[in-house]
Amino acid sequence: MPNDAAMLLSLVNMKLRDGSPSPEELCEECGWDCAELYRRLASIGCIYDEEKNRFY
Repeated sequence: MPNDAAMLLSLVNMKLRDGSPSPEELCEECGWDCAELYRRLASIGCIYDEEKNRFY
């Protein structure tokens, strides 16, 4: 998982767009802690939009 939250946001949204059905499944595929993913993205004001399957 990238340390820089902006880079993480870009990477996660790309992977979600390219086929991962949810952040939880993406974390499982990548071996990441899902709570840590949400925490890091929340630190830059991002929340997950389930309908669009991306973070804003």
